Amino acid sequence: MCYEVTQMLFQNEVQQTNSQGKALSVAFRTLNRPSADGCCCLKGRAGIMLLEIFLILGAIIIYFLLSKKKEETLPFKEGWWGKGQKPDTEEDTTIRPFKVEATEEELSDLFRRLDQARFTEPLEDSCFHYGINLAYLRKVVSYWKNEFNWKKQVEVLNKYPHFKTKIQGIDIHFVHIKPPRLPEGQSAKPLLMVHGWPGSFYEFYKIIPLLTDPASHGLSSEHVFEVICPSIPGYGFSEAPHKKGFDSVSAASVFYELMLRLGFHEFYAQGGDWGWLICTNLAQIAPNHLKGLHLNLASVTNMGFTHLLSILLGRYLPGLFGFQEEDVRRMFPFLKKGLYRILAESGYAHIQATRPDTVGCGLNDSPVGLAAYILEKFSVWTNPEFCNLVDGGLERKFNLDDLLTNIMIYWVSGCIISSMRFYKENMQKGIGTQKHEKLTVQVPTGIASFPNEVMHTPQAWAQKKYTNIVSFHFMPRGGHFAALEEPELLAEDILQFVGKVEKEQLWTKKRK
Repeated sequence: MCYEVTQMLFQNEVQQTNSQGKALSVAFRTLNRPSADGCCCLKGRAGIMLLEIFLILGAIIIYFLLSKKKEETLPFKEGWWGKGQKPDTEEDTTIRPFKVEATEEELSDLFRRLDQARFTEPLEDSCFHYGINLAYLRKVVSYWKNEFNWKKQVEVLNKYPHFKTKIQGIDIHFVHIKPPRLPEGQSAKPLLMVHGWPGSFYEFYKIIPLLTDPASHGLSSEHVFEVICPSIPGYGFSEAPHKKGFDSVSAASVFYELMLRLGFHEFYAQGGDWGWLICTNLAQIAPNHLKGLHLNLASVTNMGFTHLLSILLGRYLPGLFGFQEEDVRRMFPFLKKGLYRILAESGYAHIQATRPDTVGCGLNDSPVGLAAYILEKFSVWTNPEFCNLVDGGLERKFNLDDLLTNIMIYWVSGCIISSMRFYKENMQKGIGTQKHEKLTVQVPTGIASFPNEVMHTPQAWAQKKYTNIVSFHFMPRGGHFAALEEPELLAEDILQFVGKVEKEQLWTKKRK
């Protein structure tokens, strides 16, 4: 409920309370008027005063009890996303092992398409300002054909156990990694990690060992995790929904069901990009099951008057709006660092939120086109300054094997179109119109704010949505793909956040 409405309701309640109190006061004074000889009963007056005080106090207590905002939850979204009509039989809840495979037919088709690719010469000195630099793309394709070993990367993918299970009519793929060792008397904490677009579950492969075996990597072993990394339906090896309407709330409901099926009734969740929204929705659906929510992106979709005012005046009066010095540095001048950057980087989102299948056809048919589309995002979302480099700075933060492995997950699964549809399902009704956008999150929340994220969200803004922020840190470096780019920094922030939640038992306090 917005501040203005709350204030209006409070004033109405006060007016009603005052009028009721005055009416009762008049009634009692009438009953206890002074006697005809002018004598007044002091005892009667004292009783009336006490009664008025109790009435006023009672009215105030009743007001606060009745007006206390209930922690409204988001309804679990029960859907059927399989083909055709939902069968009358119960769904098979078996959890089946799964392995990524590489076939000769698949590789032959890929190499044929790479060999037949048509390239256009880039403009002189264009770097990445027009999108991916086409001269650099030639080098990537040459590496893809002559040096990249997909079969070897499949072995890397399969080093962690993969599974599939049917939920709401579609196969859900996930990686489930248990700790190789546990300190005596310690149990692993389940952690759901959700990727985004154009990423995949593979984004977490570098951070997984830091969380499941932190001691072996120089981190505190006070908390050890059992990590579950699912593929969003329509991404990677999760089956794509066959019906319209599969949005972030649907995905959160599916992943909630997945965690319960795995036997986890209390767990942590972490996400960035779409993972931010899916995990946020999960916190709204099952606040009593989610012990803590950690995000490396926290966007606010409901912008009120105070947000707009802080954009205009926050640079000059930061304290008035709760801005820290680092907030000012990252946000202002707002036209350049906020509005212009969003406009420059959101063209893809408009296409995918309106006509994803059209452009998706070309990307699904051309591995070179797919690589160009995805690699550009890994460049400019990692650091906006990389657009000034011929190679987009891609190999400064990543290696080509990792980048091409992520692209190959999209290529071999043929999921690029269904992954892009997720934008339409989430945005076609308009931003700020969905119920989950209007609900707050009471679950203990930790936010790792990376400096090169596409849009910076100050804690003062995030606090309106996430009312129980217990950890907010400005990270020293890194961008949008934090788990792949800066796994150590992200792991350390997750560990300290969970340590704080566990030490102060914040998940139990929120239930009282």
